[in-house]
Amino acid sequence: MFWYKITPLDILLFRDSKPFSPGEGSWAKGLFPPMPITVFQALRSCLINHNTREERKKRDLDFIGAFLLDKDNTLWLPTPKDLVCLYPKGVDRKVASDGWVEIHRLQPISDDSEIWKHLVFSDEQIKPLVVNKKWDGTISPPKPWIKAQALFDYLQGKKNDKNWAKDDFISNPWDNQVLPHTQMQLDKRQVKDSEGYFTEVAVRLREGWSLVAGFSEDISENVVRLGGEGHRALITKLDVSLNEVNTALKQQLKHLSSNHSTENELPDKSKYAYLLTPGLALVEESKYGCYPQGWKQNLQACATDKALLWGGVSTFRKDYENKPSKEEFAFLPQRAFVPPGTMYLFNDELTTNQQVLPNGDSNWLETFRKLNYGKLLWGKF
Repeated sequence: MFWYKITPLDILLFRDSKPFSPGEGSWAKGLFPPMPITVFQALRSCLINHNTREERKKRDLDFIGAFLLDKDNTLWLPTPKDLVCLYPKGVDRKVASDGWVEIHRLQPISDDSEIWKHLVFSDEQIKPLVVNKKWDGTISPPKPWIKAQALFDYLQGKKNDKNWAKDDFISNPWDNQVLPHTQMQLDKRQVKDSEGYFTEVAVRLREGWSLVAGFSEDISENVVRLGGEGHRALITKLDVSLNEVNTALKQQLKHLSSNHSTENELPDKSKYAYLLTPGLALVEESKYGCYPQGWKQNLQACATDKALLWGGVSTFRKDYENKPSKEEFAFLPQRAFVPPGTMYLFNDELTTNQQVLPNGDSNWLETFRKLNYGKLLWGKF
């Protein structure tokens, strides 16, 4: 796996799944960081021998990413969703975002807990996660990005409630940029009365920040199109044999592309997993959840966030009164991906389907596997 630094030369725009058309109130938001396949396609465009129709059908390339890299070559990954900050009473978490005194790991509810004994939870559902501690202050999630080294320490069990550092976490290192658009009437210097206005929301990475991704082909420095509107990014190889990449980053990148999350192998029976890249958990046909249906009997708890909806061309069936139903064309979200940073706690070691992906032999599933969707890093609980 070769590693590449992807430095935007302009703003970036990656459309989300919301159906969009010009008109009053049209507001096209974006998704950032981009989905793996978007960055993969940008890197593949640098390969001359992979630009034919026949070559594009082959699934012979591997990819992982994209992650965040700062100006000091520090790698940042999504913060685990089972962490919360404990703020003292009277501290406003919105004003003093680093005013927390502890980082607490959410725990599955205990059946014999005095606090929860009067509440009944369904045996058919996994256990809720709660703060297993009395606290008079405010409780809030930490900042959305965590240093890779801090994450690896957490998975190894080296981090407890009180030995986190304030700089282990950061806020999103980008700013939104609103782009208003207007459409003029033909032969007139006036905006159309209808369908004449729409707005896009792009992102601009802050100075010194870039994306980093692993790719199985060796490519030279290049400028590629990344995302919508023809925006460009500079692709440069991170040569891990040179001094420009520090030893810590070399080890971290190696861990991300291997089957282990830490420098030493984890115990044989690891029951705790961190989702590194977007996963796809099929519950029923065209219905998605936060974990694969086959895990339910073995899953003790799950901490996640709202799904990443990925749009596309689809069809839906409309029922008419006293008339046969009819399929109609539509732009609808096709898949709901589990967000990176989701945490899973199992009752026993997970021996099958160790990716958050459905089982099957479809071509699109093979694509997800080659692009490392649903990759898990294992840790201690």
